[in-house]
Amino acid sequence: MEEAARLRKSIGTKNESSLHKTLKFQYAGPGGKTEAQAGSFVADGIRKDGEYIEVQTGSFAPLKKKVEEFAAAGKVRIIHPVAVSKIIEVYDPMGGFLYRRKSPAKGSLWNIFDALVYAPELPLIRGVTIEVALVAVTEKRVKDGKGAWRRKGISIKDRELFEWEECFAFKKPNDFLCFVPFAKKEEFTVSSLAIKAGINKAMAGKALYTLSRMKVIKKIRKKGLAWVYAR
Repeated sequence: MEEAARLRKSIGTKNESSLHKTLKFQYAGPGGKTEAQAGSFVADGIRKDGEYIEVQTGSFAPLKKKVEEFAAAGKVRIIHPVAVSKIIEVYDPMGGFLYRRKSPAKGSLWNIFDALVYAPELPLIRGVTIEVALVAVTEKRVKDGKGAWRRKGISIKDRELFEWEECFAFKKPNDFLCFVPFAKKEEFTVSSLAIKAGINKAMAGKALYTLSRMKVIKKIRKKGLAWVYAR
């Protein structure tokens, strides 16, 4: 049993980024534990007060069963980092520094829906808090010819926390109504949300799908091919 637990821990941390590691230790806090066995799973962290910590940089889909089990035993906090700014550093295969540049890509609070769209039921679980950490990161890349074609073969090797910007905690489904800039009973569509919020239609679609699954908004009717929603 001890060997199985050790293997699960090593698998969980094998490809861990510096960003994930930093957030894990920070949120576990003084007196907390990291990579702690908890029932059938290994938690990223368990705070001194017993709250379970999960740092998830990608889709929330892999968290479904884990969070359900943790939530049956206590409170759970899911931390999702979003890079609002990024510095890219490129190195040669031997570790020699080549150049540094600022990425034009900028994340925002809306990027929570990139992850949450795959598990929209998580905010409905009692005791689950979803916290979005807006951060600035340094992304380290290696010009090794093994990366994606869109990066011309340059591989991403690590992401490091450069600076904290702001954090937003969502403790219950209705907290997500801050993403709905419409009055009660006012009708809206994916297109109208995109225009009013200043986001693209793809993001607006993810947001409305997720919020409707969370039951904080509802589908009213169809207008042509578009669904009409209301709070």
